[in-house]
Amino acid sequence: MIATLHGKLQARGEDAVIVNVGGVGFRVRVPTRTLADLGGIGSEVQLCTHLRVREDELSLYGFSNEEELRLFETLLTVSGVGPKVALGVLSAASSDTLRLAIGQGNVDVLTAIPGIGKKTAQRLVLELKGRIDVSGLGALGELSPVDEDVMNALINLGYSAAEAARAARAVPSSAKTPEERVRIALQNLGG
Repeated sequence: MIATLHGKLQARGEDAVIVNVGGVGFRVRVPTRTLADLGGIGSEVQLCTHLRVREDELSLYGFSNEEELRLFETLLTVSGVGPKVALGVLSAASSDTLRLAIGQGNVDVLTAIPGIGKKTAQRLVLELKGRIDVSGLGALGELSPVDEDVMNALINLGYSAAEAARAARAVPSSAKTPEERVRIALQNLGG
């Protein structure tokens, strides 16, 4: 019904913004990553939106791009995952990280996200593994268990799944301890 909003940023909160479109202020809930990408008050913004219609409420959710919107809508198809949880997931992890974790069945990465327990993480993997597009991440392939541990550590430090996987692969096999492998991976990332 409301596919996009283009207007001026009128106000911002912790998890929502008000976008003024032609004199009408729309309250839009957004992930923290999208909130960080928006400019200051008065700046022009464009959001891809999802309208949630309930018996007693209309809620509008906004995203900086179509990919985030599609991922949000896909997360909503999982039993037990509502808009609040899906928004929290997208706030805590990048789209690449989520797609890679689900595609590889990496429950540990998913349980590191606040609000996602082991059962929910397993359900996400079970219900979405074949449905999540990992084509852009296809070059990452399967990681060894050692490289996967390094990748998880880097993701927890805020790197994207793609960056973390590349850095984990670049660590020479001569590095034996997990701490040493993470240190070398961080050096490869310039961190």
